[in-house]
Amino acid sequence: MNEVCPAAIRRAIAAAACCAAAGLLAACGSATPSARPAATVTVTVTATPAATSAAAQTTTEPAQAGPPACATSLLTAALGSGNGAAGSTYYPVDFTNNSGSACGLYGYPGVSFVTAAGSQVGAAATEDPTYPRQLVTLAPGATAHATLRVVDAVNYPASTCHPVTVQRIRVFPPNQTTSLYINLAATACRNSSLQILSVQTVQPGS
Repeated sequence: MNEVCPAAIRRAIAAAACCAAAGLLAACGSATPSARPAATVTVTVTATPAATSAAAQTTTEPAQAGPPACATSLLTAALGSGNGAAGSTYYPVDFTNNSGSACGLYGYPGVSFVTAAGSQVGAAATEDPTYPRQLVTLAPGATAHATLRVVDAVNYPASTCHPVTVQRIRVFPPNQTTSLYINLAATACRNSSLQILSVQTVQPGS
């Protein structure tokens, strides 16, 4: 029988141990669980109609279609009889529709005293809020009015008022830029810081 060298035996044992270790590592590597794909969960949701908010339930009424605004060229203006009270005189300023179609007046006319040449004297009329604005429809030939208040200029010292005699007023129908002129003899104040004219909104009738 041949003798085996102890050194050879030790090398054989070491090699076997290495192989065994390598096998174990390979086995461990193969035993590592591979990453599994995430499970897909399907959720079915049944939609429930949301409650309608109060704001959504509120509907805006469409603007009522009215007649076109009365152009100055369609109107004539005149003063009714004046009524005096407490140092003032009140005149109805009448607007008459001379056209063949209905038109509308809404709000305040513009009124001021003017010279014979048409230059404004003193302050224009302020807006008297006694009556709210309303749309006044004028049929052909119909009349509406706005009440003009004229404070007596003699209520103010002449040194403050700087009085001047005027013969007419200039009137702008509501929402118009062309004026009409009406004869009215009166005493006006050149001092525009004094407010002697005021006018109300247009109202139905003469």
